[in-house]
Amino acid sequence: MSRVAYVNGQYQPHGQAVIHVEDRGFQFADGVYEVWSVFDGRMADFDGHMTRLHRSLNELRIPIPMTAQALARVLNETVRRNRVNEGLVYLQVTRGTARRDHPFPPEGTPPSVIVTARSLPLSKGNAAAKKGVAVVTHPDIRWGRCDIKTVGLLPNVLAKQAAKEKGAAEAWMVDEMGLVTEGSSTNAWIVDESGKLRTRDSQSNILRGITRAAVMRLIAEEGLEFEERAFSVDEAKRAKEAFYTSASGFVMPAVSIDGTKIGNGKPGPIATRLRTLYLDQAIRDAI
Repeated sequence: MSRVAYVNGQYQPHGQAVIHVEDRGFQFADGVYEVWSVFDGRMADFDGHMTRLHRSLNELRIPIPMTAQALARVLNETVRRNRVNEGLVYLQVTRGTARRDHPFPPEGTPPSVIVTARSLPLSKGNAAAKKGVAVVTHPDIRWGRCDIKTVGLLPNVLAKQAAKEKGAAEAWMVDEMGLVTEGSSTNAWIVDESGKLRTRDSQSNILRGITRAAVMRLIAEEGLEFEERAFSVDEAKRAKEAFYTSASGFVMPAVSIDGTKIGNGKPGPIATRLRTLYLDQAIRDAI
């Protein structure tokens, strides 16, 4: 079956879907994006991602292209046309097409809206989570507004590639003080030496992950000790457990950092439990 993409009001064969050469997403990375996991053809954490989308658009002063209800119909239709049962649906909104110039284009320039969907079997991620994955550290060279889910991801791409070349699944970025900010496409967590769950507080230096927020709610329900506080690379290496969260990885145990074994070198009980709880909830509540 050929894939289908939605581009500015039209569903097109994936291989023929195009945007204008002067789309500002292409010229300036002047746009934002969101990714929803899909379970049984339904989107997980829909409201959380939609709320963050609107926040990102407002922070960049890009007009909201359509109502949440209309956008939900487009997303669901793209999922349906691609026959995605388990996988991802990707949305990108840019400031639109205009003559290349750094200032914003004239008022009334319509944003560009692009949606794609693809299958990604849950079994693949479950197999990785059962063994655990390796992460490496990488300098954080991103701009100062990482709370906006912008399409300007070149530093993230370089970090992810560095991880791949070292045989790791993810790169955890480190600031000038030696503290972990977040992963190249994930939020970073540890269970520290005292048994307390920790992840960095969500200011402008990290993305306010939707899966991160869902896991925080589960942590509260489970009555686990938790703190939003940065941790160093050394603290991460001494941790009892480490893991990361994202819309595609859910809760993924990390069993080594820069080659240093975490805990006993196997997925820990807390990360494993949180993955099960998150997936149960996400699948049940998907729309």
